Amino acid sequence: MTRLGLFAVAVTITLVLAVAVPARALIVFDPNNYVQNVLTAARELQQINNQIASLQNEAQMLINQAKNLANLPYSSLQQLQSSIQRTQQLLAQAQRIAYDVQQVDRAFSTSYAPASSSQSSQLLISNAQSRWQNSYAATQDALRVQAGIVGNLDTNRIQTSALLTSSQGASGSLQATQAGNQLLALNAQQLADLTAVVTAQGRAQSLEAAQRASAQDQGREQLRRFLTSGQGYQSSNVRMFH
Repeated sequence: MTRLGLFAVAVTITLVLAVAVPARALIVFDPNNYVQNVLTAARELQQINNQIASLQNEAQMLINQAKNLANLPYSSLQQLQSSIQRTQQLLAQAQRIAYDVQQVDRAFSTSYAPASSSQSSQLLISNAQSRWQNSYAATQDALRVQAGIVGNLDTNRIQTSALLTSSQGASGSLQATQAGNQLLALNAQQLADLTAVVTAQGRAQSLEAAQRASAQDQGREQLRRFLTSGQGYQSSNVRMFH
């Protein structure tokens, strides 16, 4: 069947249906109205999609802000404080001449003072013994501080590794900043340990140097006394022979 024949059949069927259906049941199709309705529905759908996208963006912004404000789940503060306290305790346990200006001034005005003829031999011996004990105690203190700092090294290694891991896995800027701040605190604690070691070692070296200087001064005074007493002995012998 040709296309013209098919079209004639379709027209015939349409006319038959139009006659058979009551006039009140006829549905009139308005293409313009249909197109307008479709466009309106499409615009409304687009607006809904835009609103959904906007809500999704706002939700993502809130999530990001929450991440930026989230605290770092790991903290090394307690371990750092414990390490610093251990070092402070070791320094506070310094024997004899401690890290105190008044104690240093008293020691250098007594046992480290220049030897003089007014001092008895017993006092010179007592001062020399006190200086030796000071040097001995300072050396022991320096070794104890060094041992304590070495004991902190393993703790510092663990904390450094944990903080680097936390920094790399930080979900927001606040967590990254907190991890960085804790790493800086760890570095400050290590610098404080280094300062403590240098201070303790310097104290021991300073007291040892002071002991040597005082020993030389005391040796000269004792030599002077020996020579003086020898000259007196010779003078008395000369008087006896005359």
